[in-house]
Amino acid sequence: MQIFKAIVIEKTGDGQKAGLTDFDEKDLMEGDVTVRIEWSTVNYKDGLAITGKSPVVRRFPMIPGVDFSGTVEASSHPDWKPGDKVICNGWGIGETHLGAYAEKARVKGDWLVPLPPSISAREAMAIGTAGYTAMLAVMALERHGLTPAHGPAIVTGAAGGVGSVAVAILARLGWHVIASTGRSQEADYLKSLGASEIIERKELSAPGKPLAKERWAAGIDSVGSTTLANVLSMTRQRGAIAACGLAGGMDLPTTVAPFILRGVALLGIDSVMCPLERRREAWKRLESDLDRAKLAAMTHEIGLADVLTVAPHILDGQVRGRLVVKVS
Repeated sequence: MQIFKAIVIEKTGDGQKAGLTDFDEKDLMEGDVTVRIEWSTVNYKDGLAITGKSPVVRRFPMIPGVDFSGTVEASSHPDWKPGDKVICNGWGIGETHLGAYAEKARVKGDWLVPLPPSISAREAMAIGTAGYTAMLAVMALERHGLTPAHGPAIVTGAAGGVGSVAVAILARLGWHVIASTGRSQEADYLKSLGASEIIERKELSAPGKPLAKERWAAGIDSVGSTTLANVLSMTRQRGAIAACGLAGGMDLPTTVAPFILRGVALLGIDSVMCPLERRREAWKRLESDLDRAKLAAMTHEIGLADVLTVAPHILDGQVRGRLVVKVS
């Protein structure tokens, strides 16, 4: 298949445009593994890339899409051979390296992890970068020494991709999960994933005090800005918050009070350049710690062309759970 379908973003005089088109394999970038892509997903970053609302794309033309699952078609890398099932998350694909919204990709073999035996290629992208990031956040809280015995865990942006998976994982591990969302109609959905309490986003979105009443021992935040500042101010002594998103903004209007008066820790989660050994650990944990029935319940399938329509909706907070993209 020399010519295949791909979503391509082109630079224009007044910005950029994205469309589904034919792409020639000879124009793929350098790499030692060529993968026939089967499934991808839509993350918040993908929405930013396609709409151009943030400078995610660093070269043009660009095939967006930050993660994929598929089958190795050709390889000169010692770890991979034709027929191997693989996953790729991050490493700049869809930003500086041609990405996942195409029927083929050529990447470095060092960027790939094996598809876990009990996870299908479709399920891997139902998890996607959002779910993998949620797992990294859980692992970071555990490395900090936190367990369900220390108290509740807050999840912000709970009805989104990262939030939905985070709620499901934390609940399965025995945490009392407090889910924060701006979509009150999603309360039943979040409770079905394992949330014990639902709080309105507005409780955390207005400027608050440097220190507020202690409410939770741990948290996973995908919102940032004032929401994260308030979450930190309400974290219990020696607690920790894992920060992994910026849906509410890149700023952080907080003070040092939570850190020096309560010993609260802010744990940064970088899923893009995460070391390979930690990636493998995260996917192994996802195999055991994510309820597959709950994953199915939070997942909606779309086609490759539909990504262009969905991208603005995910930025507007109109997408619940996870979107899986059938590529080929």
